[in-house]
Amino acid sequence: MKLTPVHKALEIILNQSEDFGVEQVNFIDSLGRVLKEDIIADRDFPPFNRVSMDGVAVSFQEFEKGIRIFEIEGVQAAGSAQLTLKNSSNCIEIMTGATLPKNADVVIPYEQVKIENGFAKVTIEETLYFKNIHRKGKDQKEGDIIIHKNTLISPAEIGVITTVGKSKVTVAKHPKVMIISTGDELVEVNETPKEYQIRRSNVHTLVSLLKQLQIPSETTHIKDDKDALKSKIEQYLIDYDVLLFSGAVSKGKFDFIPEVLDELGVDKLFHRVAQRPGKPFWYGKKDDKSIFAFPGNPISTFVNCIKYFYPWFQKSVGLESDNKEFAVLAEDITFKPQMTYFLQVKLENKNGTLLAIPVHGNGSGDLANLVKVDAFLELPADKTEFKKGDIFPILRYRSF
Repeated sequence: MKLTPVHKALEIILNQSEDFGVEQVNFIDSLGRVLKEDIIADRDFPPFNRVSMDGVAVSFQEFEKGIRIFEIEGVQAAGSAQLTLKNSSNCIEIMTGATLPKNADVVIPYEQVKIENGFAKVTIEETLYFKNIHRKGKDQKEGDIIIHKNTLISPAEIGVITTVGKSKVTVAKHPKVMIISTGDELVEVNETPKEYQIRRSNVHTLVSLLKQLQIPSETTHIKDDKDALKSKIEQYLIDYDVLLFSGAVSKGKFDFIPEVLDELGVDKLFHRVAQRPGKPFWYGKKDDKSIFAFPGNPISTFVNCIKYFYPWFQKSVGLESDNKEFAVLAEDITFKPQMTYFLQVKLENKNGTLLAIPVHGNGSGDLANLVKVDAFLELPADKTEFKKGDIFPILRYRSF
């Protein structure tokens, strides 16, 4: 069977992206979601001439005349109604964030003022018109788009959303996802496995990988029984938008998933990709349902989720981006098979250069090796020798 090149597999998957609609959520729950409306300034920003230093507000014209001692008329606090400087040769004490009093047009910081007996003596000889004042509307005008649709909402966007008074915000709706593990060798996390068993870890890795995208998911486990697989998967294809499988997609006697999916009318778009790890990866579609069937080895599941599911989801919710990240290979590497190699690496920032330092494990089943590394360096299939200093794209899963 001919292997599908990595770039072709990704292209096929991206061409199958889906729009899952929109929903409104409370602003505090929108963190990490994709915005599906423009956020409009409901008034000027700032909405008034906002003072940016504690000090005294005076008339610039009077300052220019040489006046350096100003009688204090009052105090303008932040959040209080705007005062008026009644006598242009006087001043008003003022706090950061307060609105500039009428008839005043410069603020002298307290550090440049001595206050005694109700008078403020200015100790500087020069200032500028509207100094230490954030002009009304300088940042945004009423009606301006402050945040554009299809923006990923971070804490910065939360601040803007709240300052325009939106208690609810429209975001991309997430797909309903079921994560399915198979295999008689798997037991639950809280069980003690027999010598020939292992704990069910891949599904929890996938749950966590999806949680990083703010996607909730459900999990289940099905034994290596074809009839049971077919019956349950048939219902999951009705109830869920996306099925993620881990295991039973290779050539083993009990690897029933491809056969079952075919019998259930799922259109296979490819099976087996020219990559390591993760070669047996199967992907298909039924109506508007996407099925990602990853190999059971933990590294294979991990890298396939990041390489294929992540960009599929991001495109589906409107986060199309060509912003790839690259790193410099820190040592010579040889990989002879004619397939893309996802090399596990530790990342190090050295004098502004992002270095990828290979961390060699014991194959695609070495789950523990993942905790030692930060990313996968994607080495292309058209080479076998990779030299120190060469630059390649990375699939990062850990910040540092």
